[in-house]
Parts: sequence; C-alpha cells; structure tokens
Amino acid sequence: MSVAALCARLGVSHSILRWEGEKPRTRIAERARAARYDLLAEEARGIGARTVMTAHHLDDQAETVLFRLARGSGVEGLRGMAKRTVRGEIEIARPLLDLPKSALVAYCEARGAAYARDPSNEDGRFARPRLRALAPLLAKEGLDAAGLARFARRMARVEEALAHQAEGAEARLGLLADGACEAAALAAEPEEIARRLLAKAAPAAPFEALERITGALRTAILAGRPYRRNVGGVLIGFDGRKVTIGPEPARRDGG
Repeated sequence: MSVAALCARLGVSHSILRWEGEKPRTRIAERARAARYDLLAEEARGIGARTVMTAHHLDDQAETVLFRLARGSGVEGLRGMAKRTVRGEIEIARPLLDLPKSALVAYCEARGAAYARDPSNEDGRFARPRLRALAPLLAKEGLDAAGLARFARRMARVEEALAHQAEGAEARLGLLADGACEAAALAAEPEEIARRLLAKAAPAAPFEALERITGALRTAILAGRPYRRNVGGVLIGFDGRKVTIGPEPARRDGG
C-alpha cells in the first residue's frame, strides 16, 4: 500500500484499521464516516494519543455545508466542521481546514510527493459526489468553496450566540435541572431557544421532530391547552401551568 511505503520511507509507524462486522444497507457513507472516527479514536486511546488529526480542507468544508443545507440542517450544522472537536476523551483536529484542495495538490506536485485519489469521491450513488459535481456551476454563481466556508464561519458565530442565549435561558428557567418550568416563561423565549432546551432534554430526537413539537407546545401554552408528546425517549408535557420533561413511560405489553 502507498501509505505503508511512505511510512517506511519516513520511518514512521502506521496501523491499518478495518471496519469489521455487518455493514449497513442505508446511509452507508454517513455511517462509514462515523465508523472511521470510532476506529481512529479507539486507535488513539490504544497508543496513548489524545489528538487525532485529519486532512479535511476548505473544499471539504464547503461540501459539508452544502450537504447539510440540502438536508435541511439547522444553524448547528450549517457552521460546518470545527477546527477542533471532542469525541469522548479524544480531540479531533483539522489543521488544514482553511486551505483549498488546489493549494494542497500544488504543494505535493511541486515537491514530487505522491498523493492518493479516492475513487468513492466520484461515485454518483452517493450525495456528496453528486454535490461535488455541481461545484463548477455553483462557483459561477458565487457559491465557491471560499464563499461557502465564509458562510460557515458566520453561522459558527450565530451558533455561538444562540448557544450562549440558550444557556442563559436554562439558568433562568431551570427546565433541565428541575425537570419542569413555568410554561409562560418558556413561551416567552424565542422559539429557537425553546427548541434548544428541549433538544438538550431529548438529544436522540430528530431535529425536524423537535421543531414540530416546539411549535405545537408553544401553541398549546398560548391556548392553555394540555399537551403531551413522546420523542427520543423523553415525554414532554404541559399541564396548563408548567412544562415538564421526563423519561418516556414504559409501554404496556399488548398481550
């Protein structure tokens, strides 16, 4: 393998990590990406490393933003990839995120350094390669990699502000800490802030489901009408005065 040959030439050790077991039949690319991060984190722990560096570049960032935009992501997703994130006790660092792919390719070619081309990047069965094929057309309209990355940076600032406001709302309301809060106080918060509080209570809930529930809960509070919904293993309720959150009740055996 080319990586093994390069590492041997540089005197650097390397490991080949394999995703074992049954593979999914849907959302293949997304689940494979998660599996890669899990494998890298496991390897890092095994060798006593605390940081995993990836080679994500500016074009990857643009592609990520475009992909999430097409999937209807909220502000959290539209900020793109962060330069540093944490998965458990392992930090993921992306030091090349501000560099366009063309600059990296030019650097390698100028120094005679070989680089690999991933054939899956051209596989039209997957969404990201299809979006990548649209890049030249989008660039003509101003949606080039630099423009999309700039949009991601702006969304990151918006996300930081919203997260700060949500923390302040929780400090005032105590919904997560106490499992309940005054309904009128929650309804007085911007709907996005209320959604974020509910999302923290039900982290497994789909984004769009929580959007719908937040809107329906707000409508119920303003109308003074009781409300109960299960989502992501959490029961969200309104009894006419307070909003409550708690574990979803166990389902009764139909037999």
